[in-house]
Amino acid sequence: MGDGQKDDPYFLDELAIQDPPKSLWSALAKIGPGIILAGSIIGSGELLLTTGLGADYGFVFLWLILLSCVIKVFVQIELGRYAISSGMPTLTAFDALPGPRLGAHWLAWWWLIMMSATIFQVGGMAGGVGQALNLVFPEPSKWLAESLSSSLPSVAAAITKRPEHPWAVLTALAGVLLLASGGYKRIERITTFLVAAVTLITVICVGMLPWTDYPVRWEDLQDGFSTKVLKVLQDNKLAVAAAFGAFGITGVGASELYAYPYWCLEKGYARWTGPRSSDPGWAERAKGWLRVMYLDAWVSMVVFTVATVAFYVMGATVLHQQGLHPEKSKMIETLSRMYVPTFGKWTEIFFLVGVWAVLFKTMYVSSASNGRLLADFMGLTRTVRYEAGQRQRWIVRFSCMLPVIGLVLYLTLGDPKLMVIIGGFFQAATLPIISGATIYLRYFRTDRRLAPSLLSDLLLWFAFLTITAVSLYAIPNWGMNTLWPAIKSWMG
Repeated sequence: MGDGQKDDPYFLDELAIQDPPKSLWSALAKIGPGIILAGSIIGSGELLLTTGLGADYGFVFLWLILLSCVIKVFVQIELGRYAISSGMPTLTAFDALPGPRLGAHWLAWWWLIMMSATIFQVGGMAGGVGQALNLVFPEPSKWLAESLSSSLPSVAAAITKRPEHPWAVLTALAGVLLLASGGYKRIERITTFLVAAVTLITVICVGMLPWTDYPVRWEDLQDGFSTKVLKVLQDNKLAVAAAFGAFGITGVGASELYAYPYWCLEKGYARWTGPRSSDPGWAERAKGWLRVMYLDAWVSMVVFTVATVAFYVMGATVLHQQGLHPEKSKMIETLSRMYVPTFGKWTEIFFLVGVWAVLFKTMYVSSASNGRLLADFMGLTRTVRYEAGQRQRWIVRFSCMLPVIGLVLYLTLGDPKLMVIIGGFFQAATLPIISGATIYLRYFRTDRRLAPSLLSDLLLWFAFLTITAVSLYAIPNWGMNTLWPAIKSWMG
């Protein structure tokens, strides 16, 4: 690729080598990939499935939410370790593994299948933002329908029936414009602001619950860690499916695990470490930047765990006690019942702004992440050949394409929660696969000088075995009792 390599975000240049930071404060200044990841994590799953799980079953699955947020970080860290030590993003690393191939490794093709399903989530987010904006500003859709009533009566009728659709279109277009105009630094800045705002808003709302009709009681929290969950799972097969869905989509999901190495590379951790060599200085630099990556992963884990638990608590208190369940075109309106009757009418705008931030940033980050993976996949299959900095241009093109495809899917299906369920099912089914591939990288491809501690290895194996066991037990229930009924409900 010649000089064009310098425009490739994953090219390792010896001139870019930097010593890792020595102090905690200077290391904190170098984090960022995990915050971008949190921008994707604190989104549709937390707002829809986590609150829905709390609304349906109260506090009994609180332990599962915490486990889901913590356990998958060990897989994330190992993928980050390999990316920094090798300079390879996820699909490139998987493509080098043994196994069946069809132009690219079967793991790359499996990612493509999963990504195709997660585009439904992108569309669901655009639809959710459209519903929120229409609740705040209903007049523009009414005006548009009236304006088109004589020239395009069928379009006017469709807008009258689903007034949130014009807002969904504008949301997707706004995402495309942002994705077309910015690289890593802009994504990091925008995500950091929105993640901080969403987390703060949600935690404040939970903190206000003791002064409402829906306080969090000590016995409620005890239920979240009691054996009551066994009876719920035994008596209700739908609970198994719902719990598995939450486990698969909350915390670091499969999409985020695939994406994290790309963000680590674009931040510069591998570039600052330099190309792998036998030089002891390289190993010391790599260990230093790995410590920064650990800090990045655990700081983001704290952030998205706090936000996820806060969403779950809101659903388990306010929605559960009112018997409310967010779904279809009333999804956002129902979710607002967590706030408006609880804290007063003045909080409606407050809540809807929060919904906009949650769903829009997730759509934005998810599209940016999958755009990078799709560019990598196209390069591996030789569909696109990157020369003279073309990779970055293709990343932008693919990133901009995904919100448009998601929008078309939303306008076709019209049910944001169903779209999140579809994406969540394939993400959850992918977790054992990507965890297993990570185990292989750890033992057969990672530089031995950078091997993790025995405790880290044990926790990685625990994560892999837990994820696999939960998946094997729950996938049939999830498919039969959640995914298929949701599809039949939409078709009916």
